[in-house]
Amino acid sequence: MKRSFFTYLLLFLSCLTFAQGRAKYVFYFIGDGMGVNQVNGTETYLAALEGRIGTTPLCFGQFPYTGLVTTFSATNGVTDSAAGGTALAVGQKTKNGTIGMDKGHTTEIKSIAEEAKEKGYAVGIATSVSVDHATPSSFYAHVKDRGMYHQIGKELIEANFDFYAGSDFLKPESKNTNDSKDLYSQCKDAGYVIAKGYDDFRKKSKKADKVILLQKDTANKEDRTSIPYAIDRPKGALTLQDITRAGINILSRNGNGFFFMIEGGKIDWACHSNDAATLFKEVIDLDEAVKVAYEFYEQHPDETLIVVTADHETGGIALGTGAYELHTDYLKYQKQSAGAFSKTIAQLHQTKGKDFSWEFVRQQLQENFGFWTNVPLNNRETERLQKAYKDFCEGVAKDTRTLYESENIIASTARKIMAQKAMIGWTSGGHSNGYVPVFAIGNGAKEFTGRIDNTDIPKKIAKVAEYAQ
Repeated sequence: MKRSFFTYLLLFLSCLTFAQGRAKYVFYFIGDGMGVNQVNGTETYLAALEGRIGTTPLCFGQFPYTGLVTTFSATNGVTDSAAGGTALAVGQKTKNGTIGMDKGHTTEIKSIAEEAKEKGYAVGIATSVSVDHATPSSFYAHVKDRGMYHQIGKELIEANFDFYAGSDFLKPESKNTNDSKDLYSQCKDAGYVIAKGYDDFRKKSKKADKVILLQKDTANKEDRTSIPYAIDRPKGALTLQDITRAGINILSRNGNGFFFMIEGGKIDWACHSNDAATLFKEVIDLDEAVKVAYEFYEQHPDETLIVVTADHETGGIALGTGAYELHTDYLKYQKQSAGAFSKTIAQLHQTKGKDFSWEFVRQQLQENFGFWTNVPLNNRETERLQKAYKDFCEGVAKDTRTLYESENIIASTARKIMAQKAMIGWTSGGHSNGYVPVFAIGNGAKEFTGRIDNTDIPKKIAKVAEYAQ
């Protein structure tokens, strides 16, 4: 019997698919809170730095396959990071606040990371916040409340993955008197080498089978909840780029391949604070980590899949506030996050005493935000800052509390004015139901196109990597 042209074509395509094989190496990047406008705004900001109107694409923004992702949870039109992370990890929606379980808290649901481990892959889970935070824990823990940090830490050990990284554990000690050992001791008993900072990792990693990479103790004294924002980063601080390189070092020792989830967790934090300059630099920082994975992809193009997405959008950011203009170039003059500037002002208020004058504070605002010299302010805007200074000194203004940070009135007023000058608007200090993007390159990347739900992403990864039973 004669075969038609289409029969031969189908045979050819089947052979081509077979030849391509499974995705041996999977990188799964999650920009927490990174909606479409967080990405577009960052690319617009990068173009503004070049002195032009338009966009300068991020590395992941140039990936050949893209899509739009819906993010609602099983119980809420707007998801939180626990339910959002769980959807991206297990392929099923759940109740807000829940990690790795169904919405009724009756069934534990296996994540793609756990499936990969069972199939013999090396597995790494990394983040720029604490290792027991909502998104990373969605890949290894199963608890009804994301705030059960000590229990989540214990389940991290039980999952027995090959590499973990983040700032630290939030609750290393247990309140249970029968639980005499802290999480660090339990990790060591389970065969983990704990490295503090990237230099320490390089010293210890050669002889280590399993590694937990945390930031230095000196950094933890300042803030154990996360590694510093890119805009605030001191020399020698642990970075998401360091973490990605370290993870590849450990995971690539497994000849079967690996699954590696890396979260840019502080994109979300900057959006909760409505801090545009800090946000854009966090997205750029995530992109720097993606570039490390892309270097690996260039060496293994037929075996590697890179997926970049988000668990939800945060802040409802708008690029333009009605004047048909944008001035994102002004944001380059902001030298600290609003939260860090708030701490700076509070410290100076204590140390300067009577010298903490309006003229002195004006100089701090000029140096840290570029006001008056590079970012022009009118009389009304200057008066707002003067009033904030007066209210701060008189103690009549309460601090502005966002989800993860606190700002005094001088810092919060400066942040709001900077957003107005850049013509960037914010809807809220919480999450929204806006679409988030997905970008993909490599083996199986064509699966991640069109309009899809967040639960589809892990299912597609499991398919192309052959994790599923």
